[in-house]
Amino acid sequence: MSSVLVCDDVLPAREALRRQVGSVPGVSRAAVATGGGAMARTAPTGPPDVVLLACSDVRAAEHVRSWMQARPTTAVVAVVAPGDGDVAGAAMAAGACAVVVREPSTPELTAVLHHALAVSDARRAAVAAHASEDVPVLTEREHQVLAGMSRGRSNGEIGKELFLSEDTVKTHARRLFRKLGAADRAHAVAIGFRAGLVR
Repeated sequence: MSSVLVCDDVLPAREALRRQVGSVPGVSRAAVATGGGAMARTAPTGPPDVVLLACSDVRAAEHVRSWMQARPTTAVVAVVAPGDGDVAGAAMAAGACAVVVREPSTPELTAVLHHALAVSDARRAAVAAHASEDVPVLTEREHQVLAGMSRGRSNGEIGKELFLSEDTVKTHARRLFRKLGAADRAHAVAIGFRAGLVR
């Protein structure tokens, strides 16, 4: 059972996207929420597999990070206006697994949702595999790299801050992914926040 939550404060856009999502093969439940999904994240019905999060400005990155911290297995897809590259980039840096332009075609939306559902499945599998393990011990460098990721920094930017090559940063990242059982950068950051490794 795959669930998708559409978060948009604009009622017509929210309902149109919900109807479109409901027609995508593999999606069994499509729900809606407002306000970046803040109330939905605490709902007792459990987290959705995918959130389609309307992003109108770079502050939307805060909503993406909030979702990743609260529900690390949920895949966030940013919904942006055409040509809004800055917002799309901020959302991706914050942990969104994909970006889709408002009023997407059905084939485009289907492809994005299937990708997001695969990301969510991978994160759930990683969490289940490490559920009984203790919080891993990271090296100082791994902590620093994870902290850089939590601030939305690229590998190159982290390298400049730590006076390391980008390849060295990638090596540290791969090691901390293994230790955390993370499927990707956003998942590692979410696990880090929940385990108290980054703040």
